[in-house]
Amino acid sequence: MLVVWCPDWPVTAASAAAAALPQRPVAVVTGTLVVAANALARFEGVRRGMRRREAQGRCPELTVLPDDPDRDARLFEPVAAAVEELAVGVEIVRPGIVAVPARGPAGYFGGEEVAAERIIDQVATRTGAECQVGVADGLFAAVLAARRGLVIAPGATPEFLAPLSIRELHRPAEAQDRAELVDLLRRLGLRTLGAFAEIPERDISARFGADAVQAHRLAAGREERPPARRAPPPELTVTEPLDPPVERVDAAAFVARHLAERLHTVLARHGLACTRLAIHAATPAGEERERVWRCAEPLTPNGIADRVRWQLDGWLRDTRLSAGITKLTLTPVEVIEGTTLQLDLWRGEGRAEADERAARAMVHVQGLLGPESVVTPVLGGGRTPAERVHHVPWGDERVPAATPNAPWPGRVPPPTPATVPPVPLPATLTDPGGRPVSVTARAELTAPPAHLSWNGRRRPVVAWSTPWPADERWWTEPIHRTRLQLVVAESEKDSQTALLLTLTGEKWTVEGMYD
Repeated sequence: MLVVWCPDWPVTAASAAAAALPQRPVAVVTGTLVVAANALARFEGVRRGMRRREAQGRCPELTVLPDDPDRDARLFEPVAAAVEELAVGVEIVRPGIVAVPARGPAGYFGGEEVAAERIIDQVATRTGAECQVGVADGLFAAVLAARRGLVIAPGATPEFLAPLSIRELHRPAEAQDRAELVDLLRRLGLRTLGAFAEIPERDISARFGADAVQAHRLAAGREERPPARRAPPPELTVTEPLDPPVERVDAAAFVARHLAERLHTVLARHGLACTRLAIHAATPAGEERERVWRCAEPLTPNGIADRVRWQLDGWLRDTRLSAGITKLTLTPVEVIEGTTLQLDLWRGEGRAEADERAARAMVHVQGLLGPESVVTPVLGGGRTPAERVHHVPWGDERVPAATPNAPWPGRVPPPTPATVPPVPLPATLTDPGGRPVSVTARAELTAPPAHLSWNGRRRPVVAWSTPWPADERWWTEPIHRTRLQLVVAESEKDSQTALLLTLTGEKWTVEGMYD
Protein backbone atom coordinates (compact mmCIF):
# COMPACT_ATOMS: atom_id res chain seq x y z
CA MET A 1 0.00 0.00 0.00
CA LEU A 2 1.06 3.55 -0.75
CA VAL A 3 -0.25 6.04 1.81
CA VAL A 4 -0.31 9.83 1.49
CA TRP A 5 -0.40 11.52 4.90
CA CYS A 6 -0.98 15.24 5.47
CA PRO A 7 0.42 16.03 8.95
CA ASP A 8 -1.90 17.74 11.42
CA TRP A 9 -4.71 17.90 8.88
CA PRO A 10 -7.39 19.10 11.35
CA VAL A 11 -5.12 22.04 12.16
CA THR A 12 -4.42 22.68 8.47
CA ALA A 13 -8.11 22.63 7.58
CA ALA A 14 -9.14 24.74 10.57
CA SER A 15 -6.40 27.29 9.85
CA ALA A 16 -7.43 27.53 6.20
CA ALA A 17 -11.09 28.02 7.09
CA ALA A 18 -10.30 30.63 9.77
CA ALA A 19 -7.47 32.30 7.86
CA ALA A 20 -5.19 31.77 10.87
CA LEU A 21 -1.52 32.53 10.42
CA PRO A 22 0.42 29.28 9.85
CA GLN A 23 3.45 30.58 11.77
CA ARG A 24 1.47 30.73 15.02
CA PRO A 25 0.90 27.84 17.44
CA VAL A 26 -2.54 26.40 16.64
CA ALA A 27 -4.59 23.67 18.32
CA VAL A 28 -7.94 22.16 17.40
CA VAL A 29 -10.20 21.51 20.38
CA THR A 30 -13.40 19.53 20.84
CA GLY A 31 -15.16 20.33 24.10
CA THR A 32 -12.27 20.91 26.50
CA LEU A 33 -9.75 18.49 24.95
CA VAL A 34 -7.06 19.08 22.32
CA VAL A 35 -7.50 16.74 19.33
CA ALA A 36 -4.68 18.11 17.14
CA ALA A 37 -1.85 20.64 17.31
CA ASN A 38 0.70 21.93 14.83
CA ALA A 39 4.47 21.65 15.21
CA LEU A 40 4.85 25.08 16.86
CA ALA A 41 2.26 24.19 19.49
CA ARG A 42 3.87 20.80 20.16
CA PHE A 43 7.23 22.54 20.60
CA GLU A 44 5.64 24.54 23.43
CA GLY A 45 4.41 21.34 25.11
CA VAL A 46 0.86 21.09 23.73
CA ARG A 47 -0.19 17.47 23.24
CA ARG A 48 -3.26 15.68 21.90
CA GLY A 49 -5.63 14.68 24.68
CA MET A 50 -4.51 17.61 26.88
CA ARG A 51 -7.16 19.83 28.44
CA ARG A 52 -7.60 23.20 26.79
CA ARG A 53 -6.72 25.20 29.91
CA GLU A 54 -3.50 23.26 30.44
CA ALA A 55 -2.54 23.74 26.78
CA GLN A 56 -3.11 27.50 27.03
CA GLY A 57 -1.11 27.54 30.26
CA ARG A 58 1.86 25.98 28.50
CA CYS A 59 1.48 28.16 25.41
CA PRO A 60 -0.27 31.50 26.20
CA GLU A 61 -0.15 32.62 22.54
CA LEU A 62 -1.92 29.43 21.40
CA THR A 63 -4.66 29.95 18.80
CA VAL A 64 -7.58 27.63 19.61
CA LEU A 65 -9.91 26.56 16.78
CA PRO A 66 -13.01 24.33 17.01
CA ASP A 67 -13.09 20.76 15.74
CA ASP A 68 -15.27 20.21 12.65
CA PRO A 69 -15.12 16.80 10.87
CA ASP A 70 -17.29 18.13 8.03
CA ARG A 71 -14.82 20.93 7.36
CA ASP A 72 -11.86 18.55 7.48
CA ALA A 73 -13.45 16.17 4.97
CA ARG A 74 -14.62 18.96 2.65
CA LEU A 75 -11.22 20.62 2.43
CA PHE A 76 -9.46 17.27 2.00
CA GLU A 77 -11.34 16.41 -1.20
CA PRO A 78 -8.93 18.44 -3.43
CA VAL A 79 -6.00 16.49 -1.97
CA ALA A 80 -7.65 13.16 -2.78
CA ALA A 81 -8.47 14.42 -6.28
CA ALA A 82 -4.85 15.47 -6.80
CA VAL A 83 -3.59 12.01 -5.84
CA GLU A 84 -6.21 10.42 -8.07
CA GLU A 85 -4.76 12.22 -11.09
CA LEU A 86 -1.61 10.10 -10.75
CA ALA A 87 -2.89 6.87 -9.16
CA VAL A 88 -6.10 4.91 -9.57
CA GLY A 89 -7.96 3.21 -6.74
CA VAL A 90 -7.65 6.06 -4.23
CA GLU A 91 -9.31 5.31 -0.88
CA ILE A 92 -9.83 7.89 1.85
CA VAL A 93 -8.95 6.32 5.21
CA ARG A 94 -9.91 9.51 7.04
CA PRO A 95 -9.49 13.21 6.29
CA GLY A 96 -5.70 13.60 6.13
CA ILE A 97 -4.86 10.08 4.90
CA VAL A 98 -5.45 8.46 1.51
CA ALA A 99 -4.28 5.01 0.45
CA VAL A 100 -3.75 3.45 -2.97
CA PRO A 101 -2.27 0.14 -4.15
CA ALA A 102 1.41 0.83 -4.78
CA ARG A 103 1.84 -1.48 -7.78
CA GLY A 104 0.11 0.81 -10.27
CA PRO A 105 1.97 4.11 -9.69
CA ALA A 106 5.25 2.29 -9.01
CA GLY A 107 5.07 0.47 -12.33
CA TYR A 108 4.05 3.57 -14.26
CA PHE A 109 6.64 5.96 -12.82
CA GLY A 110 9.46 3.42 -12.60
CA GLY A 111 9.69 2.77 -8.87
CA GLU A 112 8.01 3.43 -5.55
CA GLU A 113 10.43 6.22 -4.56
CA VAL A 114 9.83 8.07 -7.84
CA ALA A 115 6.07 7.64 -7.49
CA ALA A 116 6.21 9.02 -3.95
CA GLU A 117 8.12 12.11 -5.12
CA ARG A 118 5.70 12.73 -7.97
CA ILE A 119 2.68 12.47 -5.67
CA ILE A 120 4.21 14.85 -3.12
CA ASP A 121 4.88 17.40 -5.88
CA GLN A 122 1.40 16.90 -7.31
CA VAL A 123 -0.35 17.56 -4.00
CA ALA A 124 1.81 20.61 -3.29
CA THR A 125 1.21 22.05 -6.77
CA ARG A 126 -2.53 21.42 -6.90
CA THR A 127 -3.51 22.24 -3.32
CA GLY A 128 -0.52 23.81 -1.57
CA ALA A 129 -0.76 21.21 1.20
CA GLU A 130 2.27 19.48 2.64
CA CYS A 131 2.26 15.69 2.68
CA GLN A 132 4.45 12.67 3.24
CA VAL A 133 4.30 9.32 1.48
CA GLY A 134 4.98 5.89 2.90
CA VAL A 135 4.96 2.46 1.26
CA ALA A 136 4.75 -0.85 3.10
CA ASP A 137 2.91 -4.17 3.18
CA GLY A 138 -0.53 -3.44 4.64
CA LEU A 139 -2.34 -0.25 5.52
CA PHE A 140 -1.23 -0.11 9.17
CA ALA A 141 2.47 -0.33 8.34
CA ALA A 142 2.08 2.04 5.38
CA VAL A 143 0.54 4.72 7.61
CA LEU A 144 3.45 4.41 10.05
CA ALA A 145 5.89 4.54 7.15
CA ALA A 146 4.19 7.69 5.80
CA ARG A 147 4.62 9.42 9.15
CA ARG A 148 8.35 8.75 8.79
CA GLY A 149 8.56 9.32 5.03
CA LEU A 150 9.89 5.80 4.37
CA VAL A 151 9.52 3.25 1.58
CA ILE A 152 9.72 -0.24 3.04
CA ALA A 153 10.88 -3.01 0.74
CA PRO A 154 8.44 -5.89 0.11
CA GLY A 155 8.71 -8.48 2.87
CA ALA A 156 10.62 -6.14 5.22
CA THR A 157 7.55 -4.80 7.03
CA PRO A 158 7.96 -7.01 10.17
CA GLU A 159 11.54 -5.74 10.60
CA PHE A 160 10.33 -2.15 10.20
CA LEU A 161 7.58 -2.58 12.80
CA ALA A 162 9.58 -4.57 15.38
CA PRO A 163 11.41 -1.66 17.13
CA LEU A 164 8.43 0.70 17.11
CA SER A 165 6.59 1.50 20.35
CA ILE A 166 3.57 -0.57 21.34
CA ARG A 167 1.71 2.75 21.62
CA GLU A 168 1.40 2.76 17.81
CA LEU A 169 -1.49 0.32 18.17
CA HIS A 170 -3.58 3.07 19.79
CA ARG A 171 -5.07 5.11 16.92
CA PRO A 172 -8.06 7.09 18.22
CA ALA A 173 -8.20 9.27 15.10
CA GLU A 174 -8.93 6.13 13.04
CA ALA A 175 -11.46 4.70 15.52
CA GLN A 176 -8.87 2.30 16.92
CA ASP A 177 -9.08 3.02 20.64
CA ARG A 178 -6.71 0.54 22.27
CA ALA A 179 -5.56 2.64 25.22
CA GLU A 180 -6.44 -0.03 27.81
CA LEU A 181 -4.80 -2.82 25.81
CA VAL A 182 -1.63 -0.80 25.26
CA ASP A 183 -1.45 0.10 28.95
CA LEU A 184 -1.85 -3.56 29.93
CA LEU A 185 0.81 -4.71 27.46
CA ARG A 186 3.26 -2.12 28.76
CA ARG A 187 2.66 -3.27 32.34
CA LEU A 188 3.37 -6.81 31.17
CA GLY A 189 6.74 -5.64 29.82
CA LEU A 190 5.82 -5.63 26.12
CA ARG A 191 7.10 -2.22 25.06
CA THR A 192 7.59 -2.77 21.30
CA LEU A 193 5.52 -4.17 18.46
CA GLY A 194 8.18 -6.83 17.89
CA ALA A 195 7.95 -8.10 21.47
CA PHE A 196 4.18 -8.32 21.15
CA ALA A 197 4.40 -10.07 17.76
CA GLU A 198 6.72 -12.78 19.17
CA ILE A 199 3.94 -14.14 21.39
CA PRO A 200 2.00 -16.97 19.68
CA GLU A 201 -1.39 -15.86 18.40
CA ARG A 202 -3.17 -18.71 20.19
CA ASP A 203 -1.88 -17.37 23.53
CA ILE A 204 -3.14 -13.88 22.67
CA SER A 205 -6.53 -15.32 21.76
CA ALA A 206 -6.73 -17.29 25.01
CA ARG A 207 -5.73 -14.38 27.25
CA PHE A 208 -7.28 -11.38 25.46
CA GLY A 209 -10.22 -10.61 23.19
CA ALA A 210 -10.69 -10.43 19.45
CA ASP A 211 -9.38 -6.85 19.23
CA ALA A 212 -6.07 -7.96 20.78
CA VAL A 213 -5.76 -10.67 18.13
CA GLN A 214 -6.35 -8.01 15.48
CA ALA A 215 -3.68 -5.81 17.08
CA HIS A 216 -1.31 -8.80 17.19
CA ARG A 217 -1.73 -9.27 13.44
CA LEU A 218 -0.90 -5.62 12.88
CA ALA A 219 2.20 -5.81 15.07
CA ALA A 220 3.41 -8.84 13.11
CA GLY A 221 3.07 -6.98 9.81
CA ARG A 222 0.09 -8.95 8.51
CA GLU A 223 -3.04 -7.58 6.88
CA GLU A 224 -5.74 -6.05 9.06
CA ARG A 225 -8.35 -8.29 7.47
CA PRO A 226 -8.13 -11.80 6.06
CA PRO A 227 -7.08 -11.81 2.38
CA ALA A 228 -10.21 -13.72 1.30
CA ARG A 229 -13.13 -11.30 1.39
CA ARG A 230 -16.69 -11.83 0.29
CA ALA A 231 -17.64 -10.31 -3.04
CA PRO A 232 -20.58 -7.94 -2.44
CA PRO A 233 -23.74 -9.11 -4.25
CA PRO A 234 -24.85 -6.60 -6.90
CA GLU A 235 -28.24 -6.07 -5.25
CA LEU A 236 -26.52 -4.38 -2.28
CA THR A 237 -26.03 -1.17 -4.26
CA VAL A 238 -28.54 1.56 -3.40
CA THR A 239 -29.36 4.42 -5.77
CA GLU A 240 -31.42 7.54 -5.18
CA PRO A 241 -32.59 9.82 -8.03
CA LEU A 242 -32.69 13.41 -6.83
CA ASP A 243 -35.43 15.64 -8.18
CA PRO A 244 -34.93 18.55 -7.87
CA PRO A 245 -31.11 18.34 -8.05
CA VAL A 246 -29.26 18.73 -4.77
CA GLU A 247 -27.22 21.93 -4.68
CA ARG A 248 -27.10 22.79 -0.97
CA VAL A 249 -25.20 21.14 1.87
CA ASP A 250 -28.26 20.90 4.15
CA ALA A 251 -30.18 19.02 1.46
CA ALA A 252 -27.17 16.75 0.96
CA ALA A 253 -27.16 15.91 4.67
CA PHE A 254 -30.81 14.80 4.49
CA VAL A 255 -30.12 12.61 1.45
CA ALA A 256 -27.03 11.14 3.14
CA ARG A 257 -29.02 10.06 6.19
CA HIS A 258 -31.78 8.48 4.09
CA LEU A 259 -29.38 6.52 1.87
CA ALA A 260 -27.25 5.41 4.82
CA GLU A 261 -30.26 3.84 6.52
CA ARG A 262 -31.29 2.11 3.28
CA LEU A 263 -27.83 0.65 2.74
CA HIS A 264 -27.48 -0.49 6.33
CA THR A 265 -30.88 -2.22 6.20
CA VAL A 266 -29.92 -4.06 3.00
CA LEU A 267 -26.58 -5.16 4.46
CA ALA A 268 -28.19 -6.30 7.71
CA ARG A 269 -30.70 -8.38 5.75
CA HIS A 270 -27.77 -10.27 4.16
CA GLY A 271 -25.85 -10.52 7.46
CA LEU A 272 -23.06 -8.25 6.21
CA ALA A 273 -21.27 -5.05 7.23
CA CYS A 274 -19.42 -2.60 4.99
CA THR A 275 -15.72 -1.77 5.41
CA ARG A 276 -15.13 0.05 2.08
CA LEU A 277 -17.78 2.31 0.61
CA ALA A 278 -17.91 3.77 -2.90
CA ILE A 279 -19.91 7.00 -3.34
CA HIS A 280 -20.93 7.91 -6.90
CA ALA A 281 -22.70 11.10 -7.98
CA ALA A 282 -23.93 12.31 -11.37
CA THR A 283 -25.19 15.66 -12.70
CA PRO A 284 -27.63 16.51 -15.54
CA ALA A 285 -24.69 17.54 -17.73
CA GLY A 286 -23.25 14.02 -17.64
CA GLU A 287 -20.54 14.85 -15.09
CA GLU A 288 -19.70 12.05 -12.68
CA ARG A 289 -17.73 11.88 -9.44
CA GLU A 290 -16.75 8.80 -7.44
CA ARG A 291 -14.78 8.33 -4.25
CA VAL A 292 -14.02 5.26 -2.12
CA TRP A 293 -13.88 5.53 1.66
CA ARG A 294 -12.02 2.90 3.65
CA CYS A 295 -12.67 2.26 7.34
CA ALA A 296 -10.81 0.01 9.76
CA GLU A 297 -14.04 -0.77 11.62
CA PRO A 298 -17.35 -1.82 10.01
CA LEU A 299 -19.41 1.23 9.10
CA THR A 300 -22.49 1.99 11.18
CA PRO A 301 -25.45 3.96 9.75
CA ASN A 302 -24.01 7.12 11.31
CA GLY A 303 -20.58 6.33 9.86
CA ILE A 304 -22.04 5.84 6.38
CA ALA A 305 -24.09 9.03 6.64
CA ASP A 306 -21.09 11.07 7.81
CA ARG A 307 -18.90 9.95 4.91
CA VAL A 308 -21.64 10.56 2.34
CA ARG A 309 -22.30 14.01 3.80
CA TRP A 310 -18.61 14.89 3.86
CA GLN A 311 -18.15 13.77 0.28
CA LEU A 312 -21.21 15.62 -1.04
CA ASP A 313 -20.11 18.73 0.82
CA GLY A 314 -16.76 18.59 -0.96
CA TRP A 315 -18.31 17.97 -4.37
CA LEU A 316 -20.99 20.65 -4.07
CA ARG A 317 -18.33 23.25 -3.32
CA ASP A 318 -16.39 22.21 -6.44
CA THR A 319 -16.73 25.06 -8.92
CA ARG A 320 -16.04 22.67 -11.80
CA LEU A 321 -19.52 21.12 -11.42
CA SER A 322 -21.94 22.85 -13.77
CA ALA A 323 -25.12 21.82 -11.92
CA GLY A 324 -26.47 20.05 -8.85
CA ILE A 325 -26.38 16.31 -8.24
CA THR A 326 -29.28 14.35 -9.77
CA LYS A 327 -28.32 10.79 -8.87
CA LEU A 328 -26.45 9.35 -5.89
CA THR A 329 -25.28 5.73 -5.62
CA LEU A 330 -23.72 3.91 -2.68
CA THR A 331 -21.85 0.66 -3.37
CA PRO A 332 -20.26 -1.50 -0.64
CA VAL A 333 -16.93 -2.32 -2.27
CA GLU A 334 -15.85 -4.60 0.56
CA VAL A 335 -18.01 -6.37 3.13
CA ILE A 336 -17.45 -8.75 6.04
CA GLU A 337 -19.68 -11.18 7.84
CA GLY A 338 -22.06 -9.43 10.21
CA THR A 339 -21.63 -12.27 12.70
CA THR A 340 -18.13 -10.97 13.44
CA LEU A 341 -19.58 -7.76 14.90
CA GLN A 342 -20.62 -7.14 18.48
CA LEU A 343 -23.88 -5.31 17.82
CA ASP A 344 -25.53 -3.15 20.43
CA LEU A 345 -29.05 -3.64 21.74
CA TRP A 346 -30.69 -1.24 19.29
CA ARG A 347 -28.73 -2.28 16.17
CA GLY A 348 -30.66 -3.74 13.25
CA GLU A 349 -33.68 -3.10 11.07
CA GLY A 350 -35.95 -0.44 12.46
CA ARG A 351 -33.25 1.12 14.61
CA ALA A 352 -33.43 4.50 12.91
CA GLU A 353 -37.18 4.80 13.46
CA ALA A 354 -36.86 3.80 17.12
CA ASP A 355 -34.01 6.26 17.67
CA GLU A 356 -35.94 9.07 16.02
CA ARG A 357 -39.09 8.45 18.06
CA ALA A 358 -37.10 8.30 21.29
CA ALA A 359 -35.19 11.48 20.42
CA ARG A 360 -38.39 13.36 19.61
CA ALA A 361 -39.95 12.26 22.89
CA MET A 362 -36.94 13.39 24.91
CA VAL A 363 -36.78 16.76 23.16
CA HIS A 364 -40.51 17.20 23.79
CA VAL A 365 -40.01 16.56 27.52
CA GLN A 366 -37.16 19.06 27.56
CA GLY A 367 -39.41 21.62 25.89
CA LEU A 368 -42.01 21.15 28.62
CA LEU A 369 -39.76 20.85 31.68
CA GLY A 370 -36.45 22.37 30.65
CA PRO A 371 -33.10 21.03 29.34
CA GLU A 372 -32.11 19.53 32.71
CA SER A 373 -35.21 17.31 32.79
CA VAL A 374 -33.63 14.69 30.50
CA VAL A 375 -30.01 13.86 31.21
CA THR A 376 -27.47 11.20 30.25
CA PRO A 377 -24.93 9.89 32.79
CA VAL A 378 -21.28 10.25 31.76
CA LEU A 379 -18.51 8.48 33.65
CA GLY A 380 -15.52 10.66 34.43
CA GLY A 381 -12.83 11.11 37.04
CA GLY A 382 -13.20 11.47 40.78
CA ARG A 383 -12.44 9.86 44.14
CA THR A 384 -15.91 8.62 45.04
CA PRO A 385 -18.51 6.82 42.90
CA ALA A 386 -20.85 9.82 43.16
CA GLU A 387 -18.13 12.23 41.99
CA ARG A 388 -17.38 10.11 38.92
CA VAL A 389 -20.90 10.31 37.49
CA HIS A 390 -21.74 13.53 35.64
CA HIS A 391 -25.21 14.14 34.16
CA VAL A 392 -25.28 15.85 30.77
CA PRO A 393 -28.53 17.28 29.32
CA TRP A 394 -29.89 15.25 26.41
CA GLY A 395 -28.49 16.51 23.12
CA ASP A 396 -25.34 18.07 24.63
CA GLU A 397 -21.89 16.63 24.00
CA ARG A 398 -21.15 13.81 26.44
CA VAL A 399 -17.95 15.17 27.95
CA PRO A 400 -16.89 14.05 31.45
CA ALA A 401 -16.71 16.77 34.08
CA ALA A 402 -13.25 15.61 35.19
CA THR A 403 -10.44 13.79 33.40
CA PRO A 404 -10.83 10.02 34.01
CA ASN A 405 -7.12 9.30 33.53
CA ALA A 406 -5.89 11.63 36.29
CA PRO A 407 -4.19 9.97 39.31
CA TRP A 408 -6.98 10.82 41.83
CA PRO A 409 -5.08 9.88 45.02
CA GLY A 410 -7.28 8.20 47.59
CA ARG A 411 -9.97 7.19 45.13
CA VAL A 412 -12.19 4.19 45.74
CA PRO A 413 -10.57 1.08 44.23
CA PRO A 414 -12.55 -1.18 41.90
CA PRO A 415 -15.05 -2.71 41.85
CA THR A 416 -17.38 0.28 41.98
CA PRO A 417 -20.43 0.07 44.30
CA ALA A 418 -23.55 -1.01 42.42
CA THR A 419 -25.85 1.33 44.39
CA VAL A 420 -24.89 4.90 45.28
CA PRO A 421 -27.43 6.94 47.29
CA PRO A 422 -27.96 10.54 46.13
CA VAL A 423 -27.03 11.71 49.63
CA PRO A 424 -24.70 9.64 51.87
CA LEU A 425 -26.70 7.87 54.60
CA PRO A 426 -25.71 8.56 58.24
CA ALA A 427 -24.39 5.52 60.11
CA THR A 428 -22.93 4.54 63.48
CA LEU A 429 -20.03 2.10 63.80
CA THR A 430 -19.43 0.60 67.26
CA ASP A 431 -17.05 -1.91 68.90
CA PRO A 432 -18.08 -5.02 70.93
CA GLY A 433 -18.61 -2.79 73.99
CA GLY A 434 -20.94 -0.43 72.15
CA ARG A 435 -18.40 2.41 71.99
CA PRO A 436 -18.01 4.43 68.75
CA VAL A 437 -15.21 3.34 66.42
CA SER A 438 -13.07 6.07 64.91
CA VAL A 439 -9.74 6.33 63.05
CA THR A 440 -6.38 7.41 64.46
CA ALA A 441 -3.97 9.86 62.88
CA ARG A 442 -2.09 6.83 61.50
CA ALA A 443 -5.22 5.67 59.62
CA GLU A 444 -5.91 2.77 61.99
CA LEU A 445 -9.25 1.84 63.56
CA THR A 446 -9.47 2.63 67.25
CA ALA A 447 -11.16 -0.74 67.91
CA PRO A 448 -12.42 -3.74 65.93
CA PRO A 449 -15.89 -2.88 64.55
CA ALA A 450 -18.70 -5.11 65.80
CA HIS A 451 -21.97 -3.45 64.76
CA LEU A 452 -23.12 -0.96 62.15
CA SER A 453 -26.35 0.98 62.56
CA TRP A 454 -27.80 2.62 59.46
CA ASN A 455 -31.12 2.95 57.69
CA GLY A 456 -32.93 2.28 60.99
CA ARG A 457 -31.34 -1.15 61.56
CA ARG A 458 -28.39 -2.55 63.53
CA ARG A 459 -26.31 -5.20 61.79
CA PRO A 460 -23.30 -7.24 62.95
CA VAL A 461 -20.01 -6.62 61.12
CA VAL A 462 -18.52 -9.73 59.49
CA ALA A 463 -15.33 -8.35 57.87
CA TRP A 464 -13.65 -5.03 57.11
CA SER A 465 -10.77 -3.58 55.13
CA THR A 466 -7.87 -1.36 56.12
CA PRO A 467 -8.98 2.30 56.19
CA TRP A 468 -7.42 4.69 53.70
CA PRO A 469 -7.34 8.48 54.18
CA ALA A 470 -7.83 11.20 51.56
CA ASP A 471 -7.32 14.94 51.86
CA GLU A 472 -9.77 16.72 49.53
CA ARG A 473 -10.14 20.33 48.43
CA TRP A 474 -6.76 21.24 49.88
CA TRP A 475 -6.68 24.36 47.68
CA THR A 476 -9.73 25.93 49.41
CA GLU A 477 -11.03 24.48 52.67
CA PRO A 478 -9.23 21.17 53.33
CA ILE A 479 -11.49 18.21 54.14
CA HIS A 480 -9.99 15.07 55.66
CA ARG A 481 -11.91 11.89 54.94
CA THR A 482 -11.24 8.25 55.68
CA ARG A 483 -12.95 5.45 53.77
CA LEU A 484 -13.59 1.90 54.85
CA GLN A 485 -15.08 -1.17 53.18
CA LEU A 486 -16.88 -3.66 55.37
CA VAL A 487 -19.34 -6.56 55.20
CA VAL A 488 -22.39 -6.83 57.49
CA ALA A 489 -24.70 -9.78 58.08
CA GLU A 490 -28.38 -9.48 57.27
CA SER A 491 -31.29 -11.04 59.14
CA GLU A 492 -31.82 -13.57 56.36
CA LYS A 493 -29.82 -16.79 56.62
CA ASP A 494 -26.35 -16.56 54.99
CA SER A 495 -27.18 -13.11 53.59
CA GLN A 496 -24.50 -10.42 53.68
CA THR A 497 -24.08 -6.87 52.36
CA ALA A 498 -20.84 -5.12 51.43
CA LEU A 499 -20.74 -1.36 52.08
CA LEU A 500 -18.49 1.61 51.48
CA LEU A 501 -18.24 3.89 54.54
CA THR A 502 -16.74 7.35 54.88
CA LEU A 503 -15.62 9.06 58.09
CA THR A 504 -15.73 12.87 57.97
CA GLY A 505 -14.79 14.43 61.28
CA GLU A 506 -16.39 11.98 63.72
CA LYS A 507 -19.40 11.02 61.60
CA TRP A 508 -19.72 7.86 59.52
CA THR A 509 -21.84 7.75 56.38
CA VAL A 510 -22.67 5.01 53.87
CA GLU A 511 -21.60 6.08 50.37
CA GLY A 512 -22.33 2.91 48.43
CA MET A 513 -23.58 -0.68 48.49
CA TYR A 514 -21.90 -3.50 46.59
CA ASP A 515 -23.73 -6.37 44.91
